Amino acid sequence: MSLTINIYYTWTNENARKFAKETISSWLVDRIRAEEWNEKYEYFFPMEDKETVLLIDRWKDKEALNIHHKSEMMKEIAELRDKYQLHMKVEMFNEASK
Repeated sequence: MSLTINIYYTWTNENARKFAKETISSWLVDRIRAEEWNEKYEYFFPMEDKETVLLIDRWKDKEALNIHHKSEMMKEIAELRDKYQLHMKVEMFNEASK
């Protein structure tokens, strides 16, 4: 059963967008997507809200997400969130296997 996580990153001065751009330019996003059980990792930008970025992150299951959360990449993400002073709102959804 796949697990989808929607993470809304917000702050002022377009910091959420700067955060997303840095995770892409530093190859962090590519490394996450290359993880064995990652099924999706994509940023979306609301047209009318320049202060919010939506990350849709999907994993094979909860165990895969737990492994990812223990990775060095999560430390890098946390450092970038701190750098840009981001606030987060998280939603999780379980999806039946296809």
